[in-house]
Amino acid sequence: MKGHEAKVARMEDILSLPVQDPPYVEFCAAHINWVKVEGGRQGGDDIALIPFSRVNDFVKGESSNAECPANFRVESRRKRAEGSLNKPRVDGYLEYTLYWCSYGPEDYRDVEPHIGENSSSKPATGKGSRPGRRHMMRGCLCHFTVKRLYTRPLLALIIYNQRNHVDKTGAPCHGLLDQEAVGTRAMYAPRISEELRQKVMSMLHAGISLDKIVQHHMEEVQRHGGPLNRDDFLTRNDVRNMERLIRNSSHELHSDDNCSVKLWVQRHHKHVFYFQETSGSEPFILGIQTDWQLQQMLRYGHSGLIASHSTSGSKKIKNSLCSLLAFDSSQNAVPIAWIISSSSLGQNIHKWLPSLVERIHGKDTRWRPNAFLVDDPSFQVSVIREAFQCRILLCLWHVRRGWLKGLLKHCINFDVQREMFKHLGRILYCTRNGSSSRDAVEEFLQIYIDQSAFVESFRNKWLPKIELWVNCVRTLPVAALEPYASIESYHLRLKSRVISSLVGKSNQRVDLLIHALTTQFHSFYWFDQYIVDTGYFENLRDRISLTNPWYQALHILDMDVLLDEENLQFAKVVSQADTSVAYTIWNPGSEFGLCDCSWSMVGNMCKHTIKVAIFCTSRQLARPLLSTQVYREALLNLLQNLPDDPLVLEHAISQVTRMQQDIKSLEDLANSGLLQPLSTGTNTVLPDNIQPFPRIN
Repeated sequence: MKGHEAKVARMEDILSLPVQDPPYVEFCAAHINWVKVEGGRQGGDDIALIPFSRVNDFVKGESSNAECPANFRVESRRKRAEGSLNKPRVDGYLEYTLYWCSYGPEDYRDVEPHIGENSSSKPATGKGSRPGRRHMMRGCLCHFTVKRLYTRPLLALIIYNQRNHVDKTGAPCHGLLDQEAVGTRAMYAPRISEELRQKVMSMLHAGISLDKIVQHHMEEVQRHGGPLNRDDFLTRNDVRNMERLIRNSSHELHSDDNCSVKLWVQRHHKHVFYFQETSGSEPFILGIQTDWQLQQMLRYGHSGLIASHSTSGSKKIKNSLCSLLAFDSSQNAVPIAWIISSSSLGQNIHKWLPSLVERIHGKDTRWRPNAFLVDDPSFQVSVIREAFQCRILLCLWHVRRGWLKGLLKHCINFDVQREMFKHLGRILYCTRNGSSSRDAVEEFLQIYIDQSAFVESFRNKWLPKIELWVNCVRTLPVAALEPYASIESYHLRLKSRVISSLVGKSNQRVDLLIHALTTQFHSFYWFDQYIVDTGYFENLRDRISLTNPWYQALHILDMDVLLDEENLQFAKVVSQADTSVAYTIWNPGSEFGLCDCSWSMVGNMCKHTIKVAIFCTSRQLARPLLSTQVYREALLNLLQNLPDDPLVLEHAISQVTRMQQDIKSLEDLANSGLLQPLSTGTNTVLPDNIQPFPRIN
């Protein structure tokens, strides 16, 4: 089926054409209304305008033609710099790319190989021999040109020079319409798809043997009734070639690190959404997002949470690395983009974030997250809010983990650890109590002056930036505990699989970090998601994914949470593995709650702490989170100190009124019994084999 065609008089009228953006993930020529050009260099060709960000979707859609499956390769490519033309033509380009069907333009169907044949002989048509592809050349003339317009860089002009997969005689030369191709591989696309290539490469990185990959693929083909496309003809040689490619690949494309990175960017330009070289005062910035990561961002980020994980200031890597994360159906954090920079990423977010947003909106203009979690106080919140049009929440996971690991390292007494941990949490919220951060810190240092090791570490590492964190807590709402565990799981995986490979290198190269992220690390996440979606290879799933505390907390029954309503300073959670054991969570429901289980005692966020936080919130049994208290105080302060601007005043009053209505609705639910806490006989009766609550002096 061909798209609708109309006539225009001249090529100069192209800017008056409508920009077409079909509502499909991938689309083809049949989804577009084409216009036929009269006269000029493109006389007789079909043209259309689409968003430049959707060019790859069009190429993939055209490659999936049911009658003539094909791969379109880049035959030639040219680029111009902005500002290089004084008087650009209406169809002048910034980027020019010629795509040609991989079954042409040469034709080797009638060439009979002979012993001693001269390999340099020219074919009857086309540019010349293409080593390794003679067997698939069938003279196909189907090709099109894509121009990124010079005057409108966000648009792409598609010029379809030959839309039919035919040879020079006008007859079909491959696919279902070619009678000579029936029963041969010429019925299908000439090469395996990028999706299958990613699948096999990820399996190889995950350690699955060649034989198991081939066997698994054959079982899948049999399951859907036999070969249907080129992917179904995957052979051992295909897998062996990819295995050899992995074995021979190297991060070092050039002896100079900067040149090596530029070469990587040129070879993987589809996966780069922003690149800035180091120049004078301008820092190095590289934004990476693969096609699979873009799919996960569309899948899990829309109406969900997006979180940042920053490694700024880490001693183990010399460059700042920011990972943007989405959360899948099992509450696992999935990396949807990586940004690497030689300076603070927060201060340069206005450079790379708009490019990422443009990329995602090029796929779905309605895409919007529910909230964005920032873990770096230097991030320009206004830029994020303007780009995503969503709530901005402060994530205290880095602070919480850093303080807890410091206490566990420098303090021996558990009672002192939990009291210091609680006191440190109060420092972040001190400005809401009418005191300054300086006074709160001095009070803490005076009370725990005998803990000299921790105090010295706190002075050196945290004191210089405590004011920045306190200011963020004062101006931003703080995220709940649940995502902390998923971000922590991602951190542990990043540390074990990427950062550990960089430690010990005397000269840490950026290309090594890029290679580690985009090969094995990326493949582990792809493979983990494949296991979730298909159910295959469950025994090979990564342990960290299976032990995500957020996901585990959701599977702990409420009846296993033991809480004394007369003493809300601690709670107990019955062990899921051994019901004779219960773990104590001190300061339940708080961002700075502490559990005595083995996982928490090495500085991690455990499932028991998260379960108790969820339980306390839903049953209203404990004091609200510190962040909730701050938010409530901010609303009261807003009512007492109304702004002068009438527009701001009107908006503020409407928001406060809505919040009051929501709170009143929750109170009505509680009064009706729907939110009442469990009865005393349900949750405070301890099994005989569990020790009673400890006394607090």
